This record gives sequence, structure tokens and C-alpha cells, in this order.
Amino acid sequence: MNVYDSARMADVLAPLGYAEAAAADGADMVIVNTCHIREHAAEKVFSELGRLRLLKQAKAERGGHLIIAVAGCVAQAEGEEILARAPFVDIVLGPQTYHRLPEMVAKASRAGGHVLDTDFPAEPKFDHLPAPTAQGPSTFLSVQEGCDKFCTFCVVPYTRGAEYSRPAAAILDEARGLAAGGVREITLLGQNVNGYHGDGPDGGAWGLGRLVRALADVPGIERIRYTTSHPRDLDDELVAAHGEVAKLMPFLHLPVQSGSDRILAVMNRQHTAEHYRRLVERLRTARADLALSSDFIVGFPGETDADFEATLRLIRDIGFAQAYSFKYSPRPGTPAAAMAEQVPEALKEERLAAIHELIGAQAKAFNGGCVGRRFDVLLDRPGRHAGQLLGRSPYMQSVYASLPETMLNTVQRLRVVEAHANSLAAVLDTDMGETDIGERACA
Repeated sequence: MNVYDSARMADVLAPLGYAEAAAADGADMVIVNTCHIREHAAEKVFSELGRLRLLKQAKAERGGHLIIAVAGCVAQAEGEEILARAPFVDIVLGPQTYHRLPEMVAKASRAGGHVLDTDFPAEPKFDHLPAPTAQGPSTFLSVQEGCDKFCTFCVVPYTRGAEYSRPAAAILDEARGLAAGGVREITLLGQNVNGYHGDGPDGGAWGLGRLVRALADVPGIERIRYTTSHPRDLDDELVAAHGEVAKLMPFLHLPVQSGSDRILAVMNRQHTAEHYRRLVERLRTARADLALSSDFIVGFPGETDADFEATLRLIRDIGFAQAYSFKYSPRPGTPAAAMAEQVPEALKEERLAAIHELIGAQAKAFNGGCVGRRFDVLLDRPGRHAGQLLGRSPYMQSVYASLPETMLNTVQRLRVVEAHANSLAAVLDTDMGETDIGERACA
């Protein structure tokens, strides 16, 4: 989401004459776009601002001026604190107001002083953004923002606000424009993307499954993904789309956080481990080659050895192609931060290492199971070595192959010949038969 937001801020600043700079040195404006999910987020922001203060001073000594802005969720949560501790910052803006950035820049340049805008405006920011420009064959397309779930560990509802779904017609128009600019793969974005419930062109409400089907009909769009999902909102229509829409990639990031029903209840996740298992079973019944990734939090307040073992059991039962696991860290203002029975740091480290070992073994086995398989790969960037191109498999693995530069930004049928920890090596497949996607996931 922050990558998308950064690109859109560049879009809204372009009419003022701004273009992206390669480094902060020599730039006329630096925007620190922040995330509040992880521990010590604010401290990292202030550390970065300390370095930028020196750049601003050096530029002022040469008779220039550097505008420093802080955007995103840390800005939303701690805007006044940022201005108090870093008075050299010119602009602080939340994630819902960056469409007003040109106005803020004008105020900061004209009148001096600070500009603080962390409101939740009544008008959707998407209505005031210019059409995005295609930057390569793969891009993000925001369809939903905010979250109403209020998991006890999460700051997103407080920094991103209530759930909002864009009208389907606006999303389809944006997708058509991106396809015309050369985009072949779109990743639909939202804090709770499968909770999408936008107004449809037919006057009814569309869910994400209906939207995916419509996007699959956009000429030029060859691959569709979406992230991030909540198990509670993955409905029958979306499950069916996984089995019936070939352009919807067979890889789903579906965070579960814990395998313990007791911990899930304290987290206010509003689902159980059994509900998650049944959902995965339905998805794999709809599409046999579906692979999964997930999120896990270890050391949540009150987590016992039995709770943690339930998480390990769920991981073993389901099997993941990859996963993101984190030690619980208290986020200021969230209910979990005030809970008793905070788990000792050493125990968190021990449990995190156990999850990493288990998930690492599953990911290695999944990658190894891809050797010999044939995939359509979107080649979107040069590789590390001359004559090499890099792309993503349907399962989001990095795939590299020795191929001519003329194949850059195209989808090519490749055969996997080697598996590594974080990538696959492949060669061009000369057999024009069917791809192996559709039969089974790598195993």
C-alpha cells in the first residue's frame, strides 16, 4: 500500500514540476512515507529525519531550500509529536490527504511554517487523483482502503480509517488505462481487500469476486492478484472465481496470525482455526493448484506453549509456500498493548525461530517441487547478470533465465531447471503444450 501511495504522491506533484530523484542529496523535496505496523516505527522516522535535517541545513547554506514532508500512518498517528520533536519538518500529512499535497506544498513554500493535515476528509481521495501512469508491465491498483475489523494488535483502523470501496466503474476505467499503457498484471490492493463492496455499474453492490471477473475481461490484462485478505470476508463468490477465472493467479496471501482459538479470540480475529482450515479446503477444491502464504504473530499476550503448538500444528496441516512471521510488538493505543501476561522477549525469539524453521522447510520443499514444471512468467526487469531477465512465477517466486532483451515486459513460457532458497532458475520452454498450472501446486 505504501508503494502505491508513494507513486500516487509522485503523480499529484508532477503538475508542479516535480519528478522523482534518485537520492535525497540534491532533491528539492523529500517525503518520508511511513508505516506504523512494526515496532519502533516512530523512532526510525525520527532517525531518518535527523539525517534529513543535516541535508536541509547544508542546502540552506548554499542559498537553497529543501522541503521535508512526513506522510503515511506514523504521520497520521503522531503528527503533532513529529512537529514538536522535528520543527524543521515542513509538512505532515496522513494517508487520506495526499491528494491535497500540491496545496500543502504551495502553503509551505509561500507562507513558511508548518502544514499539518491528518484529517479524514469527507470526500474520497481517489476522486481527486490524476489517472496513474503505467510504470512497467506490473502495477498496483487500489480498490479498497481502511478496516473495520479492529484486531486488538493492529493500528490500521485508527490510521487508515473506516472501510471504503471504490466504485467498480472507476476501477475498470483505471485498469483499461493501465492496460493501454502496457500493464499486463495488476495487484488489487486494500487493507481488507476481499471485504470490497463497491457500487457496480448495474446499480448493485459488487464483491471482489464479481470485480475480478470484470477485470479479467479488460483487454491486455493477463494476470490478476489481490492482497491483503481477511479470512472472515472470503465469500463463496470469490472462492468460485479462484476456480473459474484463469487470469486470477493461483497464489493467495491469507493471514491467519495464530492457530489457537483462544489467542484468535483475544486478537478479535473473528474466526477460528477450524474456520481457516475449512476455507483453505474450499479454495483448494475450487482450484487444485492453489498455493498459500500467511502471516503469523508469535508471543501475543498470554500465548502459552499449548497455544503456540496449535499454531505449529496448523502450519503442518495446511502447508505454505511462504509466510511472514513476526514477534508481537505493542502498538501504542491498541487494546493488546495494555494486556497483562506480556510474553518475555527470549521466549518470543525462541518461538519465532521455530516458526521460521518450519516455514523455511515448507518453502524449500515447495520451490523444489517446481523443478521440471512449466510456468508462464511475466519478465519485468533485467537480472543481475548480462543477458539475464527476471520475473515472477504465478506463485510469486522470482524466476531468472538467460533470454534476449526483446522479451522484457512480456509473458513467456519457461521451464524450471533449478530451485534455490529465494528464486528459481528456468529456460525458455520450446514445447508449445499446455502450461502445468491448473494441475497441482508445486510439492
